[in-house]
Amino acid sequence: QVQLVESGGGLVQPGGSLRLSCAASGSIFRVDDMGWYRQAPGKQRELVATITKDGTTKYADSVKGRMTITRNNAENTVDLQMNSLKPENTAIYYCNADITQNYGPQDWYWGQGTQVTVSS
Repeated sequence: QVQLVESGGGLVQPGGSLRLSCAASGSIFRVDDMGWYRQAPGKQRELVATITKDGTTKYADSVKGRMTITRNNAENTVDLQMNSLKPENTAIYYCNADITQNYGPQDWYWGQGTQVTVSS
């Protein structure tokens, strides 16, 4: 069994900051790519940022320069530092990871999501 658990969402004013965290746990052999996605009301889920095991990052154009993704390979965690937040960043943010289980298959896993609301 493998699970991803997010934390750190909440309500923040425009221009403010939040830090999201995600921890992978369970019977894990290896964690490869990790990332954050988001889904706003009435919209499709979209990529926010991804990071490879060696630290190569990729960002959506809309968040470049405002959000930073980092990971801790020893602890199987991935964080998303979000600065200069805008109302349009309001969404449910989901953690995603490519995980191979001990004596088991490789698969992509999703967290349960954490709500981020940017409003005055």
